[in-house]
Amino acid sequence: MKAVLQRVLSASVTIDKQLISSIGRGILVFAAVERDDTRQEVEAMASKVLKLKLWPDDTGGTWKQSVLDIKAEVLCGAIPSSKQGISDQSNMIAVSQFTLAASTKKGNKPDFHGAAGGEKAKELYDYFYAKVQDLYDPEMVKNGVFQAMMEVGLVNDGPVTIEIQTTPPKNFLNKLETKDQNLGTENAAVLS
Repeated sequence: MKAVLQRVLSASVTIDKQLISSIGRGILVFAAVERDDTRQEVEAMASKVLKLKLWPDDTGGTWKQSVLDIKAEVLCGAIPSSKQGISDQSNMIAVSQFTLAASTKKGNKPDFHGAAGGEKAKELYDYFYAKVQDLYDPEMVKNGVFQAMMEVGLVNDGPVTIEIQTTPPKNFLNKLETKDQNLGTENAAVLS
């Protein structure tokens, strides 16, 4: 699973000129379910998003407080929120965005083969939303609409934009395995 987090002063999701959800100071999360993702990756992402320290503390120490620490609201992308309007509290919005799984390695047209298919993506995204609610306070979690064409507005704070991936790309793992094998061969040669 992949996500891009943006610390914002405000953010909103609109569909067909209708405000679906909005927040004040907090986090906007663009989340993508990838083809090989399981509930394990979703659980790791939900936990990471809530615990990532993006705000200073009361003494001015940077990168010291998380959404949990500042009691922020959360907005995920599948179910419309019952609360409308911009809150005075810190918030978090999460929006499903399969385009984060795009590959642009070949040619100029994005390749979305890395994204999970619609049914699996919806199931795991809904699980992500539920897991964020479960790990936090359901009243503080907001949502957009899965697979809808959304207009996402935001005022970035900083700017602070961070990409998170719950599992490294497979080619990265293959490189690590090859490096470990090469180190093992070199170590064996040194020992003999």
